[in-house]
Amino acid sequence: MGVSTATVSLALRDSPLVADSTRERIKEHAREIGYIYNRRAASLRTSRSGIIGVVVHDIMNPFFAEILRSIESELDRSRQTFLLSNHYDQLEKQRTFIDTLLQLGADGVIMSPAIGTPPEDIRMVEQNGLPTVLIARSVEGANVPVFRGDDAYGTGLATNHLISLGHTRIAMIGGTDQTSTGRHRYQGYVAAMEKAGLEVRPEWRFPGPRTKQAGFEVAGEFLAAKDKPTAAVCWNDLVAIGLMNGIARAGLVPGMDISVTGYDDLEEAAIATPALTTVWNGQREVGRRAARVLLDRLNGAEVNLTQELIRPELHIRQSTGKPQER
Repeated sequence: MGVSTATVSLALRDSPLVADSTRERIKEHAREIGYIYNRRAASLRTSRSGIIGVVVHDIMNPFFAEILRSIESELDRSRQTFLLSNHYDQLEKQRTFIDTLLQLGADGVIMSPAIGTPPEDIRMVEQNGLPTVLIARSVEGANVPVFRGDDAYGTGLATNHLISLGHTRIAMIGGTDQTSTGRHRYQGYVAAMEKAGLEVRPEWRFPGPRTKQAGFEVAGEFLAAKDKPTAAVCWNDLVAIGLMNGIARAGLVPGMDISVTGYDDLEEAAIATPALTTVWNGQREVGRRAARVLLDRLNGAEVNLTQELIRPELHIRQSTGKPQER
C-alpha cells in the first residue's frame, strides 16, 4: 500500500495523526482482506481498552436519551467506544454491569446510580481502577464528580410561576424520596410554597409517578383531592403530559381549568396539547460535561471531585394560566 506498519497501526486505531484519506484507504484494504483490529491485544500494550461504560435508569426515557446523545458526541471526538446498560433501578443489575466493565478492562464509567446505591459500591469501582462520573443523581459520600441540574431551584421556578398566576392550592405529583432528584425537587416545591405563606398539605403530594402512563393514571386521584388543587407541579414532562391527558379525559381543559408544569423540557413538551410549561434541566450539557471530565481523568488531568449543578430555566407555554374554580 506504500505506507509504513506504524501508519497502518495508527490508522486502525483512528489516530488523528493519519490523514483522513489515508486512514480510509487503509481501513478499506483491511476490510477487503478480512482483517479485524484486535482491541484486546492493543489494550495489553497501552493499558487502555478504549471502552467507556454508561449506565442509566431507562434509555426509553427521552431525558436520558438526550444525555446519552451528548455523551456519545463527546466520546466520538476522542475515538472512545461506549457500552450502554439500563439498570431500571435494580441495584444487582447495575452491579453486574459494573463487574462486566471491570472484567473487560474498561477505561471508565458514567452512571446515573440506581436507587439504593451505597457509596461503598462507587468507592470499590474507583479502587479497582475504573474512574467514575455520576449524572442526574448523586450519592452522598461517593467523592466522585457529579453533574446534574439544580433540582430544588428548578422546581422552585415552576412553583413560583404558578403562585405568581394566583394559585394557592398547588399539588406536587411524582418522584420519590429514595433518589436525590426526588428529594431535591420536592424540597424546591415546599420551599417556594412556604416562602409564599401557602399551606403544604400531605394530601396534595402524589409520590411515585415517573412515566406518562403513571401521570395519566393519577389524574383521577388528583381531581378528587380534598379542596381541589387548581394546579400541579409535576416531577417530569412525562408525568405532566400523562396528567394533562387524564385531565382532558375527565372533560376538563389543561391550561385553563387546571394548570400543569413539567420538568426537563423534552422535545415533546413544546408540541404537546397544550404546549407544556416546563423547566429546562440542561441534560445535554450534563452529558457533555460528564464525558469531558471523565476523559480528562483518563488523560491524567486534575479534576474537581465535587458536584456541579446546571442552572435550570423556566419555559412558559400554554399549560398554565390563572386559577379557575371547579
